[in-house]
Amino acid sequence: MSDIAVLINTAVAVLAAVVLIVRFRVNPVISLVIASVYLGLAVGLGVEETVKTITSGFGEIMVDVGLLIAFGVLMGSILNQSGAIRRLVEHLLKTFGPKRLPYTMGLAIGTLLQSIFLDVLLVISAPLARKLAPKIGKLGTARMATAMAIALECGIVFTVPGVASLALAGLLNVPLGKMLLFGLLLVIPTIIISIAIMTFLFRRGFWNEAKDEDHTFVAEEDSEGEEPTSGALPATSTASESPAGSNTKPIGAAVAVAERESKEKPLIMLFAPLLTSLILIGAGAILQIFKIDLPWLQLLGEPVIALLIGLIGTCLVTRASIGQKKVEEAITVGFKESGQILILTGVGGSLAATVKAAGLGDILGGFFSASTVAPLLVVWAIAAVLHIAVGSVTLSAITAAGLLAPIAPAIGLDPVLLALAAGAGSLFMVHVTSNTFWLLQSLLGQSVRGALKSVMVGVSVASVVAILLILPMSLLF
Repeated sequence: MSDIAVLINTAVAVLAAVVLIVRFRVNPVISLVIASVYLGLAVGLGVEETVKTITSGFGEIMVDVGLLIAFGVLMGSILNQSGAIRRLVEHLLKTFGPKRLPYTMGLAIGTLLQSIFLDVLLVISAPLARKLAPKIGKLGTARMATAMAIALECGIVFTVPGVASLALAGLLNVPLGKMLLFGLLLVIPTIIISIAIMTFLFRRGFWNEAKDEDHTFVAEEDSEGEEPTSGALPATSTASESPAGSNTKPIGAAVAVAERESKEKPLIMLFAPLLTSLILIGAGAILQIFKIDLPWLQLLGEPVIALLIGLIGTCLVTRASIGQKKVEEAITVGFKESGQILILTGVGGSLAATVKAAGLGDILGGFFSASTVAPLLVVWAIAAVLHIAVGSVTLSAITAAGLLAPIAPAIGLDPVLLALAAGAGSLFMVHVTSNTFWLLQSLLGQSVRGALKSVMVGVSVASVVAILLILPMSLLF
């Protein structure tokens, strides 16, 4: 089959998947499998080879990242149950003060907390961000909403163990330790620079409190602890109780709070297992880069072993704080959350394997053989277009990376740069097709107009900043 025919059929397959998802509301998993089947048959692989390619592509990526995704999500679910996120944000506020809170909270969400499933992390942290926003000043809502949007989306694609970063690493055969190191080198300056740019724009009039904030919004937490109104039971209704009984409730409440606080583990202890996992993965990557032979550390630095150590440690530490029953409930929730991520990641691998079998890598390799910069821009653009159409950061990143994965060996491009470029492109234009957009809009008390500024524009700025940082990295590595 001619090169032009392969290119056309690949484009048709991707477009068909987008149309099925957007126009006909077909589940992304089913849409990607249909696209893979069409492409395999259209380029002449035949029925048997097409099915074999799809299933092997699914299996290969599951071998690489299946356990990693499951372990990461489970750790995050347990940390969420323990209240560690709430306590971390409160600690950041006390340590760095309200003025620096958008940066410190953004960096925490974009790095340390990425083991937590995005929607869960957002729902937990958004009420805290809304409560803290007035402490920052006039533009508190705008800055906190933007910092959260940028950090959430950047973290999921750049930071290990963010689910999209794990999927990209598995899809492109990037060692996880290498993905961790390069991702941290990119995500930290991207978050800081992007928040700074948006803060500059807000201070120059880009944010209008009257139109961009929903002043009728009242968070559930905001109403907690308020004194009873005239609609409540009158004070005389409790006066008939015995004097001892009237004092029992506040004393009991104080005792309960004191007992809870006494059982709470130090914050560093709750996060120590996760931090240990990341340190071990990073150490394993350094050993590999410098070709140092330390078998015991190489074993502990293997991502599966490192995250398993982190998961076991998190279970043990939180069990002493919240009890075994709560830990088991968190694990059950974690398994439910990881299921859809695993399947979507797997079918992304199926499409990538079919694209590779179709020979697209050899064709595109010839186009980009003279430059390593052009492929990065192309994968960024493809991921951006897919995200605008589909609204899924993970799906668009995986699909774009899968399309150009075969060209990396042909042109000498480090696959980790391709993974980062795909992630950066998938951040462009987070808008009304994204669940994250609506969660940030509603939970942080923004109008739709305000969310378009803080979420769509803010994350798009991060997307551009990221690719501008990746391009010089491609010249150095």
